[in-house]
Amino acid sequence: MDEAGRGPLAGPVVAAAAILPEGFKLRGLNDSKQLSAEQRNEFYAALTGDSRVQFAVSVVDVDWIDRINILRATERAAAEAINKLPARPDHVLVDGRPMRGLPVPQTAIVKGDARSFSIAAASVIAKVTRDRLMLALHAQYPAYDFASNKGYPTHDHLAALRAHGPCPVHRRTFGPVREQFVQDEMRL
Repeated sequence: MDEAGRGPLAGPVVAAAAILPEGFKLRGLNDSKQLSAEQRNEFYAALTGDSRVQFAVSVVDVDWIDRINILRATERAAAEAINKLPARPDHVLVDGRPMRGLPVPQTAIVKGDARSFSIAAASVIAKVTRDRLMLALHAQYPAYDFASNKGYPTHDHLAALRAHGPCPVHRRTFGPVREQFVQDEMRL
């Protein structure tokens, strides 16, 4: 199990769970952050196109993130992804720290997406899914350039936030977005 999108100022958090067949290898599969966008898309196609690979994805939107906080939203997405798997695993490997509320026992592995093929597979599936969602949001809100920044607080994204204010997919409880709301209210 792995997630994508905990740190951005906009867009959903996405969790993916993957069960790989015994002995499964995909040369070069690694932590999605270590791969180029082209490589991630190739691995995504290989993983999701292989009938032996079981996977599931869960998306938790901005409203939930703002309501319950990003950590709880990530845990919710992780539990939902595990529950959506075609076969329930006996145990799950989690990238990073242990998560509350998972429906099965877990082992947390620091830098697990670089140390476990199944976590790396989940990492790629989650990242590509989220990136594609952010491309769709870019079409709706082009002023923020989500196509290139994916909602992360880049210099240009922060400048767009200051110039245009937050849009409906910005996380209102995240510092720079919350500060922009305060400034906008002071101007009124």
